[in-house]
Amino acid sequence: MTAKRASFKNFKDSTAEDWQLIAAEYIEFAARLPQRVLDHLRLLEGDYGGFPVDRLEHCLQTATLAHRGGEDEEYVVCALLHDIGDTLGSYNHADVAAAILQPFISEENHWLIKHHQIFQGYDYFHHLGMDRNARDRFKDHPCYERTKRFCDLYDGPAFDPEFESLPLEFFEPMVKRVLASPKHGFLAQRD
Repeated sequence: MTAKRASFKNFKDSTAEDWQLIAAEYIEFAARLPQRVLDHLRLLEGDYGGFPVDRLEHCLQTATLAHRGGEDEEYVVCALLHDIGDTLGSYNHADVAAAILQPFISEENHWLIKHHQIFQGYDYFHHLGMDRNARDRFKDHPCYERTKRFCDLYDGPAFDPEFESLPLEFFEPMVKRVLASPKHGFLAQRD
């Protein structure tokens, strides 16, 4: 059985009936976003890239440290997903993660995720002939200390092969709650 589809070939020729059909399909598609994000996160398993732990384990360690550090659920989900962009954004993974999370998280957490890569660079850029103080251009930003703290407490120490991280299944309900409906953007729930 073939699913019903809109009839237009160009947006300008679309009808209200077309968009009712598309909207109904979109609701079902959007509801599956948390699962698609978790499935994509699992792609990091087994990808070491030379690191002491694979990228999924790094994300689990970061989230576990944030959870054990008493951070709220949204922050913990950000910690879990902060490197989800590694597979598609080899040069800008932080931007990819920030774009995925932006509709669902606070501006402060979005800024933290978007900039964590340059902040983490403080610990290793100088080993690659880069400016370890590149983050200092954001010194006056209100989220500077918050992002530095994330890197120092959670992201930086999350490469320990002996660390006992919580399993992904522990975080799945959190991801589903945080990504349940957008808080920001034109598709956000309206009161």
